[in-house]
Amino acid sequence: MPPAAIMCNPRNRYGGVVVKFKVLLDRWSKEAAPARTAKEYAVRLNLDDAARLHALAALFPDRRIEEIITDLLHAGLDEVAAAMPYVAGPKIISRDDHGDPAYEDVGLTPRFVELTRRFKKDLQAAPGAAPAANPIKAP
Repeated sequence: MPPAAIMCNPRNRYGGVVVKFKVLLDRWSKEAAPARTAKEYAVRLNLDDAARLHALAALFPDRRIEEIITDLLHAGLDEVAAAMPYVAGPKIISRDDHGDPAYEDVGLTPRFVELTRRFKKDLQAAPGAAPAANPIKAP
């Protein structure tokens, strides 16, 4: 699918919603890159994505490819977190102004937030080491 078709279609070829990156593009044009961890992650890209990555690097020559990959991954992870649906559990955790119950979220979001905090703490404690790769079983 040509890039123009991907941008015109609200769903990309991978079945997901196209992420809006205007804020990211503005930041690349104006700001310095944020601090990074010592931990590195190696990935292999498909040919189309690699070509688009190099095109972005050519458009933003003050940014290293690694910075662009990191920023794109950050934006994508933000979208993944935002897309996780609320799943009401049986436990009432509060009531709103009208007395209606608010139920505990038993979906992926609470676990994702808790695991993110745990892995961030691990990464901060040992900057050059990978977080514990213990398999995590679903409840």
